[in-house]
Amino acid sequence: MQKRSCGACTFSHENREASFGGYDKILSMEKEKESRQTWKLYWRSRPDLFRYQIVATLLLGCILFVLRFLSNLMLQSIGRVAVSSGDYMFLFTSWQGIALILFGLAVLFVYVAFDINTKIIYADKLLEGEPGRMFSNIREGLLSIRSFFCLRGLGIVLYIALLAPVVGVGASIALTENLYIPTFITSVIETTPLYNALYTLALLVFAFIGILNIFCIHGVVIDKLSVSEAIRRSRELMRKNWKDYLKNTLLFSVLFFLVNVLLVVMCVILAVVVFILARPTGTEGRFWLLLVAFLSTSVIFYFNEFTTPFYLLRTTQLYYRYTGKQTGEIPAKRPYTRFVAFAVIILAVAALIGLAKASSENFDALFPAATDVRLIAHRGGGSEGPENTVAGIDVVAGTGVYGSEIDIQRTADGYYVVNHDATFARLTGVNKKPGEMTLEEIRKLVIQDPKHPDSPEIVATFEEMLDAANGRLILFVELKGESADRKMVDDAVKMIEERGMRDQCVLISLQYDLIDYAETEYPQMQTGFLTFLTFGDTARLNCDFIGLEEESATDSTIEQIHKQGKRALVWTPNEENKQKHFLLSEADGIITDNVFQAQELQEKLSKRDDIERMIDKIFG
Repeated sequence: MQKRSCGACTFSHENREASFGGYDKILSMEKEKESRQTWKLYWRSRPDLFRYQIVATLLLGCILFVLRFLSNLMLQSIGRVAVSSGDYMFLFTSWQGIALILFGLAVLFVYVAFDINTKIIYADKLLEGEPGRMFSNIREGLLSIRSFFCLRGLGIVLYIALLAPVVGVGASIALTENLYIPTFITSVIETTPLYNALYTLALLVFAFIGILNIFCIHGVVIDKLSVSEAIRRSRELMRKNWKDYLKNTLLFSVLFFLVNVLLVVMCVILAVVVFILARPTGTEGRFWLLLVAFLSTSVIFYFNEFTTPFYLLRTTQLYYRYTGKQTGEIPAKRPYTRFVAFAVIILAVAALIGLAKASSENFDALFPAATDVRLIAHRGGGSEGPENTVAGIDVVAGTGVYGSEIDIQRTADGYYVVNHDATFARLTGVNKKPGEMTLEEIRKLVIQDPKHPDSPEIVATFEEMLDAANGRLILFVELKGESADRKMVDDAVKMIEERGMRDQCVLISLQYDLIDYAETEYPQMQTGFLTFLTFGDTARLNCDFIGLEEESATDSTIEQIHKQGKRALVWTPNEENKQKHFLLSEADGIITDNVFQAQELQEKLSKRDDIERMIDKIFG
């Protein structure tokens, strides 16, 4: 009996092992089948998703045009041409300003409806096996945005539009996908340990919030939940499945990156093969070079257009998995899909051939060898000398640098000294504002620039900086701090004209009202407005120079500035790749800390061959 019992136990144990082995095999087969189905799903969805991108872009462009037209009418009704970072308080003090804010929110809601909701609806129907009609899905996506007309819904829309691009968690809309913290702010954060720690903590907190609520929109548009219920469900799903979600998201990102790398490698191989076989020279060589470049750019652009749609498709798959929803059969290809795709490819290649031929015949005009963008040292001599000092001016003067930017503030007894920050703490260790000290007290301070510890300097007066720059370079004088007012404008103009330096100085400020006053009262002076965010007809602002922060310095904005007879400056590109980008742009000048690096880069750019010129223009 005991023996039979042992045998039974042995038999049972062996069966269990066989059973588990069979289960593991079935599970492995299911995973392999799911993987094949996933790749098939992505491949089949490409034509529909690309059409969605095209239609959404056209519709959003029309809607944005109408809203922009109405917004400009409202601005004109109160005598303004633009809203900028230096002139925005009226938004909260007039009905036109409040209307502009509401227009802005409307744009964000519409973009979320088109860029996010519609694609999730398409993904949902695709997973059910019935992708539906495009315009029907777009209509459903637009109607679904009504569910977000609540406080929490507004928070979700603002996170997608403003925080997701910065934090890097979640899908972002096309309108703000390149949004980032301006360089002049991040430079302060990076050099201040407390700010750096708080900034890092804020990013982590927002990233955590973004991950917890990643399935909110899915709950609203797929299961018709309220925003509050969708938030509750998303958090519950993420608590149970966060490891699987992070693994899948990381795998998706890695695969997308690797495919991008593979495409680039294939394009390079194609270029090499063309040149080995054809060995073209002159205009013919430029034609083949440009054709390969345009084809490569088109392929890479086409692939990257699927970044957000594929990400949303993947998160929708995960939402199905975590909520236990059953997926349907992948719909078969439509019979005309291959024909349409083939026709589009033929037309696209023909267009690229024509573009390459026209570009090769006008190569020097389209891809200039030299750059004439002028260099302006930030805060005196930039990183090349002690900050905002006469020594800094001396370092860069006579080196071919066009100008130097300095910051002036008023002392307690009415003099003007040069200092960038609100206090002297960073450079001298004295945590007092210029307006809290007399000139005599300030002159006892010793500047210890961390970049130049062996070159202690005293705080310079505005007059000393004018004398140091006279006849050597153009001085861009920023009206800075709490004391920046009309009196500062009047006093600065007086000191400049006493030295006969009217043509050697430009008054600049982040406060538009001061620049408007200076340009109106002293039209003989050159003026410049610095902005990192504008809306409206920026080029028509009342000044001679418009200084754009890197993100807002687009080709179209610079072109509009030039059409109004004004000059465009970019501040403050310090990294080599950013300097290169703007040195090859139509900007009139860049304000940078790394002046000598920019000069060396200009020299290198002037020696480029055809291939380098073409790559810089097309891919840069």
